Amino acid sequence: MTKLLILNWKMNPATLKEALSLAKASDYKNVVVAPPFPFLEEVGKVLKKSRLGAQDLFYEEKGAFTGEVSAKELKSVRVKYVIIGHSERRHKFDETDEMVAKKMKAAAENKLIPVLCVGETIEEKNAGKKEAVIERQLKIGLFLYPRPYTLNPFIVAYEPVWAIGTGNPETPESALETIKYIRKILNAKPYTLNPKILYGGSVDSRNLRDYLKYKEVDGALVGGASLKKEEVKKMISYV
Repeated sequence: MTKLLILNWKMNPATLKEALSLAKASDYKNVVVAPPFPFLEEVGKVLKKSRLGAQDLFYEEKGAFTGEVSAKELKSVRVKYVIIGHSERRHKFDETDEMVAKKMKAAAENKLIPVLCVGETIEEKNAGKKEAVIERQLKIGLFLYPRPYTLNPFIVAYEPVWAIGTGNPETPESALETIKYIRKILNAKPYTLNPKILYGGSVDSRNLRDYLKYKEVDGALVGGASLKKEEVKKMISYV
């Protein structure tokens, strides 16, 4: 199976010039580039092989929602993928599972491919609640998702909150077991699904191959390392 890399730039870089330079260096097949909202349209114009992704969306089509961006607006600038429920949205901006479900629905209804992020905090991990948290996030996140699922593809990204941006990634072996657990949930009724499942959390060129060597791991959601051209080049060589 072909592996997928999603490059989440978060609130970087500072200028459009830098964004276009980084986009050109990241323009490879099997890559999704997710820049900040202000750069989406121009980055999309320079990508020839990569697909354009957004870092979030709002679940309403239009209205008085200052600062938000709708699925239709993203579609208008050629966005194909959208990250939903990233841990930074959940934990820094108090995004709930119910909000995530609405966003997933909005993405599917507009033929965007959502990347549903799930993962536990260090407190939940230490309390033995990891599996319960992930199961809740999956089931609520998909509660409103249009069926049949086969006509509305999506991706799942397992990103343990405690590993993101810390330089302390989940071990490949443990990440594999969690991804197997996610697939077990999604292969059970009423889902019977087989989406791509990615790992995210302090991924870079030094450890990426250790995750991708497992057939169950379909790719990676990359944060900080996606801002470094040489890192991107190295990571692409492993896909």
